[in-house]
Amino acid sequence: MKIRLLFTLILSFCIHTSAYAGGHTTVLIHGYLGDGSAWRPLGIVNELQWAHWEDGGHLFPFGPVSFVPPMSQNQNRVVYTVTLPSEAPLSYQAAWLEYYLDALQHKHPGNDFILVGHSAGGVVARLTMVRSDFPIKALITIASPHLGTPEAEDALDLSNSPFSWIAPFLGLGTINRSEILYAELVREFPATPLFGINRSQHPDVQYISIIRLRDGIVPPYSQDMNNIPALAGKSRVITSMAPHRLIRADGIALAALLEEIVE
Repeated sequence: MKIRLLFTLILSFCIHTSAYAGGHTTVLIHGYLGDGSAWRPLGIVNELQWAHWEDGGHLFPFGPVSFVPPMSQNQNRVVYTVTLPSEAPLSYQAAWLEYYLDALQHKHPGNDFILVGHSAGGVVARLTMVRSDFPIKALITIASPHLGTPEAEDALDLSNSPFSWIAPFLGLGTINRSEILYAELVREFPATPLFGINRSQHPDVQYISIIRLRDGIVPPYSQDMNNIPALAGKSRVITSMAPHRLIRADGIALAALLEEIVE
């Protein structure tokens, strides 16, 4: 009788656990001056759907949680796109990402997160991981300026020059709105936020750096998370001859990587 009762309790526990464990929620995070929906017209989300990931929808500031209903009740593999205020400082963008992740954690309890960040979105994702405790399985970054970029320094010089006075009249108001972000994404040195982030404790998850060798915006060395002092030797590296921007082939590459991560 005791053995049967023990077996029943164990079986019940296993059924309860399997209902809430083993799932994965992938979140696609755009870069500077991007929009979360950019992953969609490029076909990247479609490629993930072909790989059996449910399209959970798009999250954006002050908008609904989702505008694309799941195609089925299978929530073990679900992918979302999000929109961040990409001209804002890193910490403000990370706060929005944390808000989204909290909502998704309640919507898909038991799922682990896989974060995919393009350009500055990869830095925002990593900052979120450093300062929060969400159940994250992996981080994939594409052309992200983990050690900063000279392009941010040039933009910062413009924002501090007389050109900033006329920039809004030329449709370039982002030069002024993004001044703090530029200062945060310059090549790291002890007084910069990146310097502190790169030496903070990171969670023990899978790290994958997709490096664009022909990137004219972010140097390849800055895209490699192995060059981050806190992550030295911990990141898998995949090189690509693509430019800095996202392309449809990224969807094919991500589908393959995600399959490896969840297996």
